[in-house]
Amino acid sequence: MKRCDTIVIGDSLIGGNGKIWSNGAGVAVCGGIIVDVGEAREIIAQWQAEQTYHLGCVLLMPGLINAHTHVPMTMMRGFADDLPLLEWLNKHIFPVEAKLTRDLVALGARLGMYEMMRTGTTSFVDSYLLEEAVLETAETMGMRCTGGEVVFAFPSPAYADWSEAEALYRRHSERFPVGGRVQVAMMPHSVYTTNDALLKACRNLADDLGLMLHIHLAESIAESNQSRELHGGMRPVPYAHAMGLLSPSSVLAHAVDLDGSDIELIAQTGAQVVHNPVSNLKLASGVARVKEMASAGISISLGTDGACSNNTLDMFETMKLAAILAKGASGVATCVSAGEALAMATCEGARIFRTPGLGELNVGAPADLIALDLSEPNMIPMFNPVSHAVYAASGKDCVMTMVDGKVLFNAQQGGFQDGQYDDTRLAMADMVDWVRQKAREA
Repeated sequence: MKRCDTIVIGDSLIGGNGKIWSNGAGVAVCGGIIVDVGEAREIIAQWQAEQTYHLGCVLLMPGLINAHTHVPMTMMRGFADDLPLLEWLNKHIFPVEAKLTRDLVALGARLGMYEMMRTGTTSFVDSYLLEEAVLETAETMGMRCTGGEVVFAFPSPAYADWSEAEALYRRHSERFPVGGRVQVAMMPHSVYTTNDALLKACRNLADDLGLMLHIHLAESIAESNQSRELHGGMRPVPYAHAMGLLSPSSVLAHAVDLDGSDIELIAQTGAQVVHNPVSNLKLASGVARVKEMASAGISISLGTDGACSNNTLDMFETMKLAAILAKGASGVATCVSAGEALAMATCEGARIFRTPGLGELNVGAPADLIALDLSEPNMIPMFNPVSHAVYAASGKDCVMTMVDGKVLFNAQQGGFQDGQYDDTRLAMADMVDWVRQKAREA
């Protein structure tokens, strides 16, 4: 009999390439890597594990990947609702963020990671201020993270100018190397908070360090109008291309206000898009042209955006809305099937991490998996596990979250496994008063 670290057994399993196991399925894990996937009786017969989890009536599936968020913004959940994007940013969010400290960012990040663990997200892409605190928190808590310090053309709490930002990135990329569970990506904020020289410097540094480049782009009509004013009549996508930002190592968050030539340019350059349907609708930014982008061959992943513009980090909500919004916008019921939506929330987002096998439950892949409780009323009956995961489930149906072979959340064993959630929850009570005070001062 072969030995492994962990076996997880459930009722059903969604494997790689859409393969489904029913009537008992399992995964064997060794050294954080999946070493076997298949029928439960075969897994148990062939493997002896240090720890075996018999989860009962659950659906095992890949952990979801939140490909665009700002995790510390949990501290401002519900702070400035029902406003358009640029007013929301300039009059409410930026003034409070200018006063942030490293400890506050770490606290907000910790709460956000608990929320993601609880709702079935195992990996996330993060862009924020004082991002080192986010990276360190992810390292400690066991989440998989690609993150980077947001770069503006004006000073932030983390740096005074580009030379300091560059030094910060060089230090972070050495400490959190590409391919690790926690790694760095270049994060210029947008084409309206930067300038030509800064964007070109970001592109050059990303190439020098071998980093992905992630930027908010074409998020709204207002942004496109502002881009024309700032950049000689150029819309955001062609301007970003002129700055060298569009390539297979580029990730464009939102990409809502696109015309046909924008879509063609993104497709030609191989840049990826992160669709954020909940945030886009809440901020009245518009509806992304998902059908046209997919038809052009653009890789589309999904993100929640920050909890201040969503107001949750539940990727199941995002996944369902991505599918049904595309159907409603296109008038085509087959647009973005359940399988395609699940791929957007798993293996498509995994491209950003450049970690082989991530986003699928296959032999040789990282052991990032979740379990959904099939005994909940909203999960009964089940004809198609993939359809259930996309259209019926919510994040609160998640009863286990595993990242890199380590169980981070287990409802059967008391919930969060690090035992610090209550302290974090209580600390957030003081955060509300702090945010309100800084908003008044601004």
